[in-house]
Amino acid sequence: MSRILLTLSLVLSVMTLPTAASENVSDFQLEIRDTSNNLIQAFPVINDEWCLYWNHSVTGIAVQDCYRIEAKQLLLSHSWQPDFAAGLGHFEGRGTLSEHPEGGYLISDINEPVTNNALWLRVGSRAVAHRLVSGSKELNLSEIAAGQRLLLLLHIKH
Repeated sequence: MSRILLTLSLVLSVMTLPTAASENVSDFQLEIRDTSNNLIQAFPVINDEWCLYWNHSVTGIAVQDCYRIEAKQLLLSHSWQPDFAAGLGHFEGRGTLSEHPEGGYLISDINEPVTNNALWLRVGSRAVAHRLVSGSKELNLSEIAAGQRLLLLLHIKH
């Protein structure tokens, strides 16, 4: 029963944001899987880019880690961090550090391949609010799977 409720919650929680004029659904999607490798839901990837938005669990600051797809490889593209709180920061040789126009720090040009196009995530509490965002689509993972370990797996739709 709880599995059915989790699936229903995931389906209902994919929100649509205002649509951008140049928004194109790509040939990719993120498969959201549990620790038993069961497919929970597929999340559309728009324009071959998506981000993980979240609030730092200690300071509460908003963080954005953004990914892009090149030649069927998922890459960590850039990260926006308003502050270098516990566990955050820039490492020499990993991207370019600059000030973000809206405040904080932008680490761009990271271009770090994600091993096996798969990212494990321990979903934070509702206060952490882990959210997948791609184009006009947003899925709040914390509302439906707080405290659970989920796999975000890049999948080619063919």
